[in-house]
Amino acid sequence: MASQNLSQEQMQLIQMDPVRRNISLALTQIFVWPFIYLTFFMLLTFTRKEAFRTETRYILFGHSLLVDLLFLFVTDIIVVLSYNIILIPLRFCIPVCMLMDTVTACAPLTIAAMCLERYVAICMPLRHHAISTSRRALMVILIIWILSIINPFVDMFILISTASREYLSQLTHCHYEIMLPDEIRRFSRGVLFIVGLFVILIIEVACYVMIFLAARAASNDRKSASKGHRTISLHILQLFLCSAEVVCPYIENVVLYYDIQSYLTVRFINFLVFSITSRAVSPIVYGFRDEKFNAAMVYYMRCRIGPNVVSSGTEKQT
Repeated sequence: MASQNLSQEQMQLIQMDPVRRNISLALTQIFVWPFIYLTFFMLLTFTRKEAFRTETRYILFGHSLLVDLLFLFVTDIIVVLSYNIILIPLRFCIPVCMLMDTVTACAPLTIAAMCLERYVAICMPLRHHAISTSRRALMVILIIWILSIINPFVDMFILISTASREYLSQLTHCHYEIMLPDEIRRFSRGVLFIVGLFVILIIEVACYVMIFLAARAASNDRKSASKGHRTISLHILQLFLCSAEVVCPYIENVVLYYDIQSYLTVRFINFLVFSITSRAVSPIVYGFRDEKFNAAMVYYMRCRIGPNVVSSGTEKQT
């Protein structure tokens, strides 16, 4: 059934009106590349400033930018190949799909780590510097990647051991469904991901409540607590978008059952609204709301990219 759906989608892309296909591709590029540029620019800002590379929240933010940049860039390449009807052997799609699934899983785990860091900073300020060290932040990032890559490796080993040689050598578009030919495995993967997102949501809500209680108890730090509330609220919004991104394939499968033209339209809209928008929240959370990071970005935008100039500008904010 999965292979039938896959071939139907490929045939529909081939038969699609070239004008409509070109318009869809152009809209995707117009929508995606500003976020790619912004994310890359912010990642460059992070790497050029030493203070950002030694503070936990900025390290986690830099990791979030790297994950988002990988997702946006690789996804855009896949979209360009798909709309230009360029099919590649399935075995070459496997590592690409594994990378995409890994960075997709990294995003909510990084959100949880950033929320916990804000909780420690606001609710345990005296112990914050002892707990949130750059070394521990790097260890957390390593753990995030290990947890994120487990599921793709398991799916790869199951696919290689069970799929036929003909299936692995067929030409296809790259998307993760090709690694899950069985409907049961697709469903179980979605359930596990939703359960993981629900656990992360509980962590974020708990952090939000604890910060709220800390703000009521300490009247001298209400500004920091209020900012922490807004940050975690935006993280919860980002987590909701990640959850919607997981649910979308099941909605698309229902639409595919009735009309494949509507399926392609729904899939295109879901990609722009949920996949791309969820990656745009992180730059808004830290890039434009954080005073030090925003000051460094302003200096880079003025083409004054010398490290001494950036350093003198950002140190005024501390």
